[in-house]
Amino acid sequence: MKQLSLFLYCTFYLINLGFSQEIPKVYTNIEYNENRELVFKYRDTSYKALEHFPQYSIEGFTGNITGNDVGIAFNFINPAFHGRLYYGLIHYNDSKHPLPVYFKSSAKVDSGKALIDIKNKLSGRYDMIGWEKSGRGVIGYRIQDSQGNMLYEGRVAFLGNGPFTVGNVITEGPFVDLITHHSAVISISTFKPIKAQLKVGDKQYAANKELAYHEFKVDDLQPDTEYNYSFEIDGIVQEYSFKTAPMPGSREPFTFAYASDSRSGPGGGERSVHGVNYYIMKKIMSLAVQQNAVFFQFTGDLIDGYLTNDLETHLQYANWKRAVEPWGHYFPVYEGMGNHEALCYYFPVPNTYWGIMIDKFPFETQSSEAIFNSNFVNPTNGPASEDGAEYDPDPKATDFPPYKENVFYYTYDNVAVISLNSNYFYAPSLSSIPQSSGNLHGYILDVQLEWLEEVINTLENDETIDHIFVTQHTPAFPNGGHVHDDMWYNGNNQYRPWIAGKVLPKGIIERRDEYLDILINKSTKVLAILTGDEHNYCRTTISPDMPRYPESGYFAEKIELSRTIYQVNNGAAGAPYYAQQETPWTSFTDSFTTQHALVLIHVDGLKVELEVLNPDTLEEIDRFTLRDK
Repeated sequence: MKQLSLFLYCTFYLINLGFSQEIPKVYTNIEYNENRELVFKYRDTSYKALEHFPQYSIEGFTGNITGNDVGIAFNFINPAFHGRLYYGLIHYNDSKHPLPVYFKSSAKVDSGKALIDIKNKLSGRYDMIGWEKSGRGVIGYRIQDSQGNMLYEGRVAFLGNGPFTVGNVITEGPFVDLITHHSAVISISTFKPIKAQLKVGDKQYAANKELAYHEFKVDDLQPDTEYNYSFEIDGIVQEYSFKTAPMPGSREPFTFAYASDSRSGPGGGERSVHGVNYYIMKKIMSLAVQQNAVFFQFTGDLIDGYLTNDLETHLQYANWKRAVEPWGHYFPVYEGMGNHEALCYYFPVPNTYWGIMIDKFPFETQSSEAIFNSNFVNPTNGPASEDGAEYDPDPKATDFPPYKENVFYYTYDNVAVISLNSNYFYAPSLSSIPQSSGNLHGYILDVQLEWLEEVINTLENDETIDHIFVTQHTPAFPNGGHVHDDMWYNGNNQYRPWIAGKVLPKGIIERRDEYLDILINKSTKVLAILTGDEHNYCRTTISPDMPRYPESGYFAEKIELSRTIYQVNNGAAGAPYYAQQETPWTSFTDSFTTQHALVLIHVDGLKVELEVLNPDTLEEIDRFTLRDK
């Protein structure tokens, strides 16, 4: 992930307040005024875009750390910042999941500055890593503001015995991703640019450039085999392992995990680490490992989001990655986008719920999709964008955000998972004020839908695949918290996207039906839809006799369903709960709970069983056979 330093970013921001990027043709009533300020014109009034410049950033928490005679000094470049700095040494050789062991006392952050006294505090009987002998070590630290809010958890390496200098260290990762039967991708971010070297088994992989972010593609591996891998940076060795997938179609028993909606929750402490419910995510990841999950699908609302500045978005993503990282060393987590991943231009139009919010541009670098892509490693086999669709205002130009790494599919043994983006090109205010143009929450646009049908067809003809799971953030059949939108909008089919000032011909329920037609009537292998958005767990049976339309006022064509599949909603990974609401399909729902939940899907050849556990109490919430032999 590449980021400008905070100083350079501030300078760029101030110099370029009047700098104008070309406005994508998909938007309407967005223009620049005579001062080159971005405005939204509404009812003969122009409203200037407002950007909240964040108080905190990763660069602010990591960019000015120096050594001195007694330890490590932090300067957060903010004289108004007061709080606490908690710290502890990290021992990389006495645990499979090395974490900081926090010291009994903390450092005061005063006027944006703090000091970790290594020489006098972490020596003698508190030198658990032997730094006094080796002259090197790594410290984990947490930053808390004066109100007790946790903001960030980082790492810093030190060299020497006094005076001390700041060394290099892996600040994010290693993460194992994209595991197949013959390959994997391993990524790291480091404190300083480095020509990183990775060792996998007896093979060495070396970067040819000094960078602060590296992805290594490891290939020519054996199926169903465990490999040790390691990095050595400034004399500190980190060693982990991963296991390749079986040969496709082996039909060996395995388990994978599913959840969504981990944005910060109430309750204080680790339940809100600047955008993330750190506490529940760590519990969920630990439980997934204890249940021998081989991969984790997490679909949307990772963070609080709904931001106007990418610096704060990167910080919230960093906190989410830190929460899952100790387990992400060993097995892949595939991430999908939700509505809270939104990074927007905001125009404060009075007497509106949202104001006006649209996806940021330039789409290639500043959109919600581009910032998401820069933070995660996912497959790149999805469509390019919505360019080329019938509603594309300029077929010769790039008018839409990228689908890269936010729409994709992957396989493991005899299972395929298709991850969709039902918040693509999302304009949060569109449902009430469509004059800006943009996409609707829950609406899957044409190119993505066509791609889905193509992939389903490919997998239907793949003899190694028995089961297909499709995941997107928004339920096709909401049950509690989002009955007013998702793919239902209280049964009002009039809701639909606007692109380049024109309303699309298909409403939200018609689009839902086209989606269901692909999954049910054009497939025999799709078993379940994995959704979130609603902060609860609920299993819904989607069957031919399930009521799916409003009792009156629906005039579009209705479809028949040829078989039964299931919607497994698990938005219970830490976000504030939603209670159940009455819907036409309420009698087709089971096991509704507002307790936190982890979905485990056990695959044994042709048999698939669902198990749902509470990560807080370990009690069983649900158990159900999705497909028998």
